[in-house]
Amino acid sequence: MNILLIGYGKMGRTIEQIALERDHRIVGKIDVQNRSEMDALAKEDVDVAIEFSSPEAAFDNITYCLRKGWPIVSGTTGWLEHRTEIETLCQQQQGAFFYASNYSIGVNLFFRLNRYLARLMKGQAYDVSMTEIHHKHKLDAPSGTAITLAEGVSAVNDSIKGWALVPETKEGHLPIKSEREGEVPGTHIIRYDSEIDTIEISHTAHGRKGFASGAVVSAEWLVGKTGVFGMDDLLENLE
Repeated sequence: MNILLIGYGKMGRTIEQIALERDHRIVGKIDVQNRSEMDALAKEDVDVAIEFSSPEAAFDNITYCLRKGWPIVSGTTGWLEHRTEIETLCQQQQGAFFYASNYSIGVNLFFRLNRYLARLMKGQAYDVSMTEIHHKHKLDAPSGTAITLAEGVSAVNDSIKGWALVPETKEGHLPIKSEREGEVPGTHIIRYDSEIDTIEISHTAHGRKGFASGAVVSAEWLVGKTGVFGMDDLLENLE
């Protein structure tokens, strides 16, 4: 499979390593300095693009790939106010777009556990909050994973209307505390507090390899398909 990498930071390099181990070929490594090199690639040169760039560049990168006819897997967060536009363009171009805020299989199982617990806690006398911790280079806050977790809670508990980034507080909103320190790959903690006790569930990543492996597996799965997909689609087909 011919893979175009868009975004060649630490995650891009880890994805490259995993892709090569799985006998794929990297046909381009695009970053801010050489983005024009994509123009030299024909539609048939690329089987799938994997995009982990920056919040500012993601929308243009994804748009470019869809217009070029390249299936694209994106893991960039912080741009989702434009997601409806991307999904509409994907349908218009009869393209293939796969998005996840987190490609780790473990995190996506954690998403399901989070929804299950939130359903059990509905109507109980607990206050829910979240803490997410990431490396100091991460540009957006809260993390895309934290937003997905918050949306999972509000989807099954109608007393939660959304989320608010601490120190901001909003009635009926799940407070999210974002911490940036060192080289932490990613930790997410969901906490339920009452006068009687505290319940916590958490996920801690030990490195980037889990995210990268999930992105490559998603790219393999996406090739040959048309439509808009996410990790639930992938996991259902792997079961």
